Amino acid sequence: MIDGQAVEPRAGLRERKKQRTRDALLRAALELFTTQGYERTTVDEIVDAVEVSQRTFFRYFANKEETVFAVQEMVESHFVTELRRRPAGEIPFDAMRRAVLYAWNSIGEAIEEVVPVDLHMRTYRMIESTPTLLAAHMRRGVALEEQIARLIAEREGLDVDRDPRPRVAVAAFSGVIRVTGQLWGQGQDTSVEALRELTETYLDHLGPALAHAWRPDSS
Repeated sequence: MIDGQAVEPRAGLRERKKQRTRDALLRAALELFTTQGYERTTVDEIVDAVEVSQRTFFRYFANKEETVFAVQEMVESHFVTELRRRPAGEIPFDAMRRAVLYAWNSIGEAIEEVVPVDLHMRTYRMIESTPTLLAAHMRRGVALEEQIARLIAEREGLDVDRDPRPRVAVAAFSGVIRVTGQLWGQGQDTSVEALRELTETYLDHLGPALAHAWRPDSS
């Protein structure tokens, strides 16, 4: 028991040190990418900024691209976790809507612990303006949509390869998320609250935009 008490604090300290090193590498990489360009930034420059070795960098990240999407992956994982927690009786769109809004309610602090939200926004803008990263972003988006569609199908007891509704619903939902992300990235308010509010407003308009006539004189 005494030995257990002695080992556990040391193990916890090691894990915290590893997390601090990873976060420092991530912040340094994103700052360099957003100030001098993704393609022009080398791994050597990143590790020099943190005063660690290349070996240390590759212990935490497979390559530069992985650092670019690290925070986004954290946000996406948070959303998927929240979606899995939604009550089984919720209809698919409500489950996705509430999951993403709840995720944004609770993810802000988690992002700030790793990088400033302003840096996260600048990274988003860099991705949108860098062809190789934009292509990777789109590939990641397709993979995430498929994961969510299969999760929705599982919730509803459907075969996603026979029933198109899960993929259709997720495609519409994901389209709104992409649009709001782009608008947030172009805006002046870099807060998570601004993104959440924008997302909620656009999701509220999704159903009426698809199902209702737009012109006042339409019958």
